[in-house]
Amino acid sequence: MKLTKDEVAYYKLLARSYPTIQAASTEIINLSAILNLPKGTEHFMSDIHGEYESFIHIVNNASGVVKRKINDVFGDTISQKDKAELGTLIFYPKDKIKQIRHDIEDELHDWYKVTLFRLVEVCRNASTKYTRSKVRKALPKDFAYVIEELLHEQENAPNKQEYYNGIIDTIIRINRADNFIVAISNLIRKLVIDHLHIVGDIFDRGPEPDRVINTLMSFKDVDIQWGNHDILWMGAAMGCQGCISNVLRISARYENLPIIEENYGINLMPLATFAMETYAKDQCLIFTPKEEAQTDISKQQKLLIRQMHKAISVIQFKIEGALIDRNPWYKMEDRKLLHKIDFEKGTVELDGETYQLKDFSFPTIDPKDPYKLTSDEEKVMQRLQNSFMNSEKLQKHLHYLYEIGSMYLVFNNNLLYHGCIPMTNHGEFQSMKIFDKEYKGKELVQKLESIVRKAFSNHLRGTPSSYELDFLWYLWAGPVSPLFGKKKMATFERYLIADKKSHAEEKNPYFELRDNEEACNRILADFGINPEDGHIVNGHTPVKRKKGENPVKGNGKLIVIDGGLSKPYQNITGIAGYTLIYNSYGLILAAHKPFVSRKEAIKENIDISTSQQILERNNIRKRVGDTDIGIELKEQITDLERLLEAYREGIIKEQTSRTKIK
Repeated sequence: MKLTKDEVAYYKLLARSYPTIQAASTEIINLSAILNLPKGTEHFMSDIHGEYESFIHIVNNASGVVKRKINDVFGDTISQKDKAELGTLIFYPKDKIKQIRHDIEDELHDWYKVTLFRLVEVCRNASTKYTRSKVRKALPKDFAYVIEELLHEQENAPNKQEYYNGIIDTIIRINRADNFIVAISNLIRKLVIDHLHIVGDIFDRGPEPDRVINTLMSFKDVDIQWGNHDILWMGAAMGCQGCISNVLRISARYENLPIIEENYGINLMPLATFAMETYAKDQCLIFTPKEEAQTDISKQQKLLIRQMHKAISVIQFKIEGALIDRNPWYKMEDRKLLHKIDFEKGTVELDGETYQLKDFSFPTIDPKDPYKLTSDEEKVMQRLQNSFMNSEKLQKHLHYLYEIGSMYLVFNNNLLYHGCIPMTNHGEFQSMKIFDKEYKGKELVQKLESIVRKAFSNHLRGTPSSYELDFLWYLWAGPVSPLFGKKKMATFERYLIADKKSHAEEKNPYFELRDNEEACNRILADFGINPEDGHIVNGHTPVKRKKGENPVKGNGKLIVIDGGLSKPYQNITGIAGYTLIYNSYGLILAAHKPFVSRKEAIKENIDISTSQQILERNNIRKRVGDTDIGIELKEQITDLERLLEAYREGIIKEQTSRTKIK
């Protein structure tokens, strides 16, 4: 065996972790065994849009996996009613226990005993994919020893039956049953999802994106591919005024301003005061929220929301015009529309046609300099900018999104991204010139991610640059943005022009081409994935299932999993979201019906109605050795085998109590 000087140095470092032949041999045996375990279950979700209750229920039931585990374990030995109650208990243990304690107070001891046995059986089934070591690391500290004993002892074994029953009886007798049920239910939920992928758009429309992120932060193995709504909030958190104005406008449009003020502690008083004063005599009716969520607020409060909505919309149009002017390479001059307004006639010229405006009362717009903020508007934006940048909770979430997020991800031969890979009508990758170089395909996505990360680096150093920050806004609305995927964002037209012809937003050719297997294969190959067995997992565009649209495209190469988790989309989609499951047997697509409510789910044991479609079944069950983790483990095994050989040939000495690696 010959080793270079650098290799000797490397194996000496490795020897610090495995100082003897025995230690290295044990680890080789352990890693080799892990390679033969079934692949862990991956769970894919996208376009959550702040719908926390639906999100957490789908995560809790793992898109029906928990229900399937219960069926696998108990079959016909218990009733459907008992199975449903057991499922609800696993999803919401604290709430369900509270209800049951109230309903069956006199029979509680028997219920505890039966339920604890059942939960242990489900947990045992869920843990069979993993090593004892991995399960041990997931165990709750308070019950780690007890749960491990119960999982690895058979209650029917003659010599262990009394021991097993004794553990259960003692848990009940010392009043620890409630805590134990919560702990083992949490463990079951952890075990049924080995890795969680969020394919973009946590924010906007729904009321609780912050709770979604807080929940994700509790997962050990999770990744996020940024969506256009995520990047908008990231830009706002770093002080990009183009992003801030859009975040506020969307929150007003969906009557979700409490997200800004209550959830993130951002002071909206400057905007509210400005809006009340500026539009005191304006009912701002065309700025009525899309769906009024707060039914208990007064007429005066509703008027204030409309006034704030109009005020921030006008500010947005101005800021975006100035942003486009200082970035001519965006080629977005057609999105500057304020200077095309005829304020006397109340019309606007757009694409060679003249349209009547629904509202042309804009006291803050100077026709001679329409994109200039008034001094009051500047003060409002400066104060809002400071609030966004100083929101402790928002900054914490920003850091998290950068830490585990990315524009795209290649994972176990699947390519994950939110929006699109911009393409031309001819099926080629569409290019964008950044400085003096053209970028397209994977190179474009990587370049844009590097710009986003540079913006964050500048933010951390307190040296913001408008160049990088403006790009975050471009990713939200730019014509070659992989996160947007349209030629224009017709915000101005939707608000102010009645003729819907002007509202059309031409999609990138990608969205037609993804039905073509050859186009999908071209994308996979560009990202270094073998098209023969690779897939694309895509979000962003709601699948109109009620109109017959199929989420599976490109002859099975591409799967769209945005099915309308966001409530405003459900009239279009006909369902309430798709999720994708990738386990050792293959790919399963789950379609979910709308979620009733957490309260009803707990009270009536109602689960989300889910239909599953097997997209691909493996002839041979996939093992850990077939995954990206398996590749890493095989490399570690090779290194350890080389270290073992170096020990045996005396190139490196074993570290015992009398020796020390130098």
